[in-house]
Amino acid sequence: MRSDAFRAAVEREDIAALEDVFAEDVVFRSPAVFRPYEGRPGILMLLSAVAQVLEDFHYTDQVEAGDTAVLAFSARVGDRALDGVDLLRFDGGGKVRELAVYVRPLSGLNALAEAMGRMLGRSPG
Repeated sequence: MRSDAFRAAVEREDIAALEDVFAEDVVFRSPAVFRPYEGRPGILMLLSAVAQVLEDFHYTDQVEAGDTAVLAFSARVGDRALDGVDLLRFDGGGKVRELAVYVRPLSGLNALAEAMGRMLGRSPG
């Protein structure tokens, strides 16, 4: 599956390996902010912070069809459990051109947004 390289890099917390997985102009749609992030360097920095915030992260399901893959995951932030989905869309060269993340429940998303805000030195959203 085309999403195997992404999954393996995330599971190893190997942010450098994601450079080869993402297209240069990749777009990241965060569950916590309105506007998407654009460009590989900034997105790699954000994912590095996410890797430090999420605890007990593990993928539970992986489905792929055409140029789209869905990877379901479970994790926690402090005492808040959360479930989520990484939705990947690939370009013609097999690179991830879009990553959209969805998180539930709201208490888990709020904990994630607050922890990310603290890590990045800004308020969530």
